Amino acid sequence: MEKINSIPEIVGETTDVEAWLIRAGLRFSDLGNDAASVAIRKQWREYQAAVQRCCASLHQPPSRIQLSGDYAILRIPGAASTNSGISCRVVPSP
Repeated sequence: MEKINSIPEIVGETTDVEAWLIRAGLRFSDLGNDAASVAIRKQWREYQAAVQRCCASLHQPPSRIQLSGDYAILRIPGAASTNSGISCRVVPSP
């Protein structure tokens, strides 16, 4: 998979798979059927589940929350996850 320019600072979460992939310098078209691509797709599903739980518990939209703790690693595609706990916070307004 070829990487494109990644975003240096990530604030807030997303429900857009393309925006999430860009965090790792990837495009959806980069994903195939190889093991890394399968793992990234699985991570996307885990990420979305964590974002939905945080949004529900904090009563905020995805752009206003940030995953932390064990789930922070899900914010960047391709990173490993331990998934032993979830922690999130509201992103301060600029």
